[in-house]
Amino acid sequence: MSQRYFVTGTDTEIGKTTIAAGLLHAARLRGLSTAAVKPVAAGCETTVAGLRNDDALALQAECNPQLDYELLNPVALAPPIAPHIAAREAGLTLTAGQLAAACSRVFERGAQLTLVEGAGGWRVPLNDRQTLADLAIELGIPVILVVGLRLGCINHALLTAEAIAADGLRLAGWVANQVDPQMDRQQHNLQTLRELLPAPCLGVVPRIEPLSAAAVAAHLQLDTLIAPTSGMSS
Repeated sequence: MSQRYFVTGTDTEIGKTTIAAGLLHAARLRGLSTAAVKPVAAGCETTVAGLRNDDALALQAECNPQLDYELLNPVALAPPIAPHIAAREAGLTLTAGQLAAACSRVFERGAQLTLVEGAGGWRVPLNDRQTLADLAIELGIPVILVVGLRLGCINHALLTAEAIAADGLRLAGWVANQVDPQMDRQQHNLQTLRELLPAPCLGVVPRIEPLSAAAVAAHLQLDTLIAPTSGMSS
């Protein structure tokens, strides 16, 4: 059975890729085949192979069997700015349907766990009418929320969870990622998140040096994601 999830975050730069790569690595340790899609990535660097994004490369490293970069990251944009602005400057038009078709090409490979990683938070625009939430809606897959642990994270997490539910999608789980090691009352905040978010906590990831997908995987729980009862399409 193929399990597919959309990975979003409470904000930008809160570790979506770190957590997604960790989840893929944990799945690989269980002997599962894995795949990922970063449908649109801004902040790409020019290489001899073309534009490449560090986050997309980190996901590619955890795909088994290997996935061609162009399949994993179909829209690569150079400026490290909002994707819809970067696309407009590049003369491109982004649509949820276009990106969903790109995701479907990866889904067709039938990996046992496939993660689709968004950009920024839930309502990052794709164009004048659509956001990345519209992509998740079109795909119709459950959502994993990465909560960056810092002041304000409870509000951001609850608002995002409400938006996901309002869009008709299921929050499959959430991961707390320690982005601010100096956060005051971290345990109290975690307890509040556990009480108020309508989904299981898949793990609490501390600051890790040196950072690696293997080290992150050690702090994550996959049982609710890969169980046959999780309601995923096959």
